[in-house]
Amino acid sequence: MDIYFTNTLTKKKEKFIPINQNEITIYSCGPTVYKDATIGNMRTNIFQDVLRRMLEYNGYKVKQVMNITDVGHLVSDGDEGEDKMIKSAKEEHKTPEEIAEHYTKLFFEDLKALNIQLPEVICKATEYIPDMIEYVKKLIENGYAYETSTAIYFNVAKLDKYGILSGINLEDQKAGARVEIDSEKINPYDFALWIKAPKNHIMKWNSPWGEGYPGWHIECSTMSKKHLGEQFDIHTGGIDLIPTHHENEIAQSKGFDGKIPANYWLHGEYLLINGGKMSKSLGNVYLLRDIINKGYDPLVYRLFCYTCNYRNKLNFTWEGIESTSKSLERLRNAYQTHLKGTEELNDKDIKKLKELENDFNKAINDDMNMPLAMSYVWELARYEKKSPKIAELLQKFDKVLAIKIDKENKEEKNKISKEIIDLVEQRKKAREEKNWQESDRIRDLIKEKGYEVKDTKEGTEINKILKEE
Repeated sequence: MDIYFTNTLTKKKEKFIPINQNEITIYSCGPTVYKDATIGNMRTNIFQDVLRRMLEYNGYKVKQVMNITDVGHLVSDGDEGEDKMIKSAKEEHKTPEEIAEHYTKLFFEDLKALNIQLPEVICKATEYIPDMIEYVKKLIENGYAYETSTAIYFNVAKLDKYGILSGINLEDQKAGARVEIDSEKINPYDFALWIKAPKNHIMKWNSPWGEGYPGWHIECSTMSKKHLGEQFDIHTGGIDLIPTHHENEIAQSKGFDGKIPANYWLHGEYLLINGGKMSKSLGNVYLLRDIINKGYDPLVYRLFCYTCNYRNKLNFTWEGIESTSKSLERLRNAYQTHLKGTEELNDKDIKKLKELENDFNKAINDDMNMPLAMSYVWELARYEKKSPKIAELLQKFDKVLAIKIDKENKEEKNKISKEIIDLVEQRKKAREEKNWQESDRIRDLIKEKGYEVKDTKEGTEINKILKEE
């Protein structure tokens, strides 16, 4: 069955034609491990996992590569400011290596909780520094890079066209460009391939240009080329990576070998919080463990992401999570009911099941249309006759859904009611407004109802107060 993707590169939906029918190659931009991954970041990882599961469902073998950025990602896209790893290390009084190890571990814990398959290759940027240096040397040799007193820059003017992914027009942008960042740049949009390190810089390596460290973009170009070759099938990431990171990956690749590295570029849209932007200043930056701490199965969030296509903005609300939690429970109950069913299916039933299976396949193959796919899942789950054959097909669909539909629902001892969750939210709002009296009042009310609220660095924990026997 044909597969279709909306390709950011061509700005249209097109039929997927793999380079090699025997193996689909994917490069997915992974995290910069300087802080916790948010549920917005996790939405991107869920879409990337659905992609590979959909391809495997269609019978393809997949080779996926994902990077772990543990150096080179500056706080500004304009090649200025500190490296994010170093900044976080200073704030937490740790070494960059300790920071990377800590947040990488948490990231993989979240992937496991969301039932996300690990890529075949996971590469840490710091382990590929020699390869990056060789890549930069080749760009200089090809005439696409030049040296200044502070860095090695890529010369975007050397390309036949810069901005083919984002549609940016350099001529239109020059007037307001960030020329003040480095007066030695030939063009304002030239970006750093290698940054010369100050004496006190704690992450640096020897290079032909003195001690320094790589730019963020060169990492992915180097590692994708090393593991997937000059060209591969699909490149994925969040929509925020289009105008800088992915645009510059394409520029580097064209400067290196004249080719665009991936044939299909797929990007996941933003996650909104209560209709607005997720922001630290607004106090609405949520982590997966915030969902878990409120008593929800983490796979509720995965199912919640299926309510919207990955290319559209998705609005997160706690009411939506509560509703999806009930939906997951109903789906799992329906599976168990069919598994224990004894009704015989006639030819008409078998034909209907085949139609639903075909419709589900068409939906996932149509640019991963998960809302449509879920409509067929529900139609199957609610099927009037109860039969193990239906349970078997639901389990087959779960190879893509990955919501553990065969997991039996059990009454959780620490299940937290909506009333308590609402009180915790009210207390959080009071604390943000520095209304400490109201915050204490709500905390005491929560305690009266048998729960204890604890504020930690990782977020608010809610625990049932255990009574002594």
